[in-house]
Amino acid sequence: MDLRRMFLELVICVAVILSAMGAAAVAFPIAKSPHCQDRCGDVPVPYPFGTTKNCSLDDDFLMRCDSSGHPPVLIAGKNLNVTNISMNGELDILMYIAKQCYMKNGTALKPNRPRINYPAFTISNTKNKFFTIGCDSYAYLNAFRNNESFSIGCMSICKSLTNVENGSCTGIGCCQVDIPKGLKNFTLEARSYYNHTYVSEFNPCSFAFVAKEDDMFNFSSSYLKSLQGNESYPMVFEWAIGNETCETAPNKPEYVCGGNTLCDVPPEGVDGYRCKCKEGYKGNPYLSDGCQDINECEADPKPCDIITSRCNNTDGGFTCPCLDGYEVDINESTSCRLKARTNRSKINIIIPLAISIGLIVLFVGGSSLYCGLKRRKLFKLKEKFFQQNGGLFLQQKLSNDRTSMETVKIFRAKELEKATNNYDESRVLGQGSYGTVYRGVLPDNKLVAIKKSKFCDQSQIEQFINEVIVLTQINHRNVVKLLGCCLETEVPLLVYEFITNGTLSKHIHDKVLSSSLSWEKRLKIATDTAGALAYMHFSTSIPIIHRDVKPANILLDDNYSAKVSDFGTSRLVPLDQTQLTTLVQGTLGYLDPEYFHSSQLTEKSDVYSFGVVVAELLTGKKALSFDGPEIDRNLAMYFSSAVKGDRLHQILEVHLVSDGNIYEIDEVANLVKRCLSVRGEDRPTMKEVAMELDRLRSMEKHQLGEANLYTEETDYCVKTPAIHCFNIGVDDGCSSTSTTVGYEVSMKTQVSKPLDDGR
Repeated sequence: MDLRRMFLELVICVAVILSAMGAAAVAFPIAKSPHCQDRCGDVPVPYPFGTTKNCSLDDDFLMRCDSSGHPPVLIAGKNLNVTNISMNGELDILMYIAKQCYMKNGTALKPNRPRINYPAFTISNTKNKFFTIGCDSYAYLNAFRNNESFSIGCMSICKSLTNVENGSCTGIGCCQVDIPKGLKNFTLEARSYYNHTYVSEFNPCSFAFVAKEDDMFNFSSSYLKSLQGNESYPMVFEWAIGNETCETAPNKPEYVCGGNTLCDVPPEGVDGYRCKCKEGYKGNPYLSDGCQDINECEADPKPCDIITSRCNNTDGGFTCPCLDGYEVDINESTSCRLKARTNRSKINIIIPLAISIGLIVLFVGGSSLYCGLKRRKLFKLKEKFFQQNGGLFLQQKLSNDRTSMETVKIFRAKELEKATNNYDESRVLGQGSYGTVYRGVLPDNKLVAIKKSKFCDQSQIEQFINEVIVLTQINHRNVVKLLGCCLETEVPLLVYEFITNGTLSKHIHDKVLSSSLSWEKRLKIATDTAGALAYMHFSTSIPIIHRDVKPANILLDDNYSAKVSDFGTSRLVPLDQTQLTTLVQGTLGYLDPEYFHSSQLTEKSDVYSFGVVVAELLTGKKALSFDGPEIDRNLAMYFSSAVKGDRLHQILEVHLVSDGNIYEIDEVANLVKRCLSVRGEDRPTMKEVAMELDRLRSMEKHQLGEANLYTEETDYCVKTPAIHCFNIGVDDGCSSTSTTVGYEVSMKTQVSKPLDDGR
């Protein structure tokens, strides 16, 4: 190999490493002067904009930085929140929503009609759309174009949510209109045809706003109500300088484009001109010397062949002269080639070789130093995540209660990444209120479920540590088992045993799966769940209230055994307390109404939620449903009313009822009615519920056994219609078994029934 070429390659390698370790980016000034504020919170403030009069071009570009909050907020005009200023001529703001709301009796509340008056700014017709939301709504965007007033608008009328499509603004519940070019100084106005009288339950207001299309406004039927709490949506203005064009502006004394700039024509409909830096320059083109030369020689990738030439930066460009020993390639004038070989003396060989060896030593030493610093940084980052994810808090909790806490395995981040194929979407099992659950395969081929929290902030860390503390106190076959956790990642992770058959919610509400869910399986699931909750309330060292009992948090294995999961909102109850005052948490439809109104959490709150779950098992209906009449929307009220009015069998799943289980179903229904009592003191305890369900399930098993026993007996009795067969402990021609004394077999129905014991 040519020694000169080897020498150059080593020099380049060392330069790249040193550049990566210590290079710093060049910052270009953006404000009018060093005394002017160039940033407000997270938003840069480039000239012609400024936060004081002497720092902005004129009043149209004058803004203020509101430092009352954290971070500070950049304000345009009276109260418009500016989120970004682009040198390409765009201004991102949070635009207010126009609203007109009504009370249920049709009385109008004070409307909100936002008005924007900025002559220098034009609504971007390519980045925004005008939206109207409501089922009794019409709205206007009133603006000026070419100094003439101009209005656009649309209307949306619908009688119910039946035809409202989520994810699409079709005109039913939501309509949208394109923005014409050149609109300025606009007003938003939302109105109603019938004061929302007929749709007030799900849509009490009319809404109108201009929204940034890049933010992909995704309409949902919930917006018909929830937008009442929203104040603004992102939108985009176009801005330019003055009213002159690029043909006349450069000849005017007030022309603002600085040196090394070009006059830029804004989009059609936007008055004025813009400035941009010439090629080879970068910076703020509105400053007199804002556009500064870019050193292309420091760019990546390099503009010249670093092996055969060197890079010389010039104003607005660069050159690539050939190195010694190379010459311009006559076939390609922009490249260099090796010159014809010449005799070299020994000194010309020894010097490059010595330099090469020295550079190799420098390279190895620098690489070792770089790798050591990188490992140290990684270690500190993992330590930071450990503390951030509540590792110290968890250690403190474990050390305070070692007698009841089991050792939790600490998994490595790489181990869980490999187990989930780097958290591939195909491994997602489901998403709960506090995170996403992935299916994982450990190195020993053991299937696990890995829960990854959604957020990494202090409000979520307490929920995460709470779930670990709760699960380490539970050792029950019907509670999902915690295998371990991982704290060295940016978001905390929990590792559970893998439950194969999915959630109870899926089995209840999927038509195919529901048809295979027999009464015996449903009674088993209810009994298993009640036993787990009773264990948590009465058998753990510190009582545990789950606080979010629902079918989505009950998993089923291959044998349809129930496994209670998701303890992110659970609470430990000190032994000297019977109730806790907490922030109300849970799922609507399953939430204890007494807890909802009083914030007093008790074990009876889980009893109520369990009652709703069993009501779903019996009826196949959802806890909350808005498809039917209003009286049927809340399953708890609907079920209790049906039991009280002796209408239970009208609302049960059709395939559940048979002559052999009517008694058990009625008993379970009455038990559920007690669980759904509005007052907690009227509900049974979870232990009483579990004992009653155990009794009914034992009776169910006993009757199934007897049904099998009588199969052979009834075969003979049916063939002799004049005889009623009784099992009395001797061989009487019907059976030689004496286990069913006191039962009579009917010739017509072949169903066992108790004898009248009036002997």
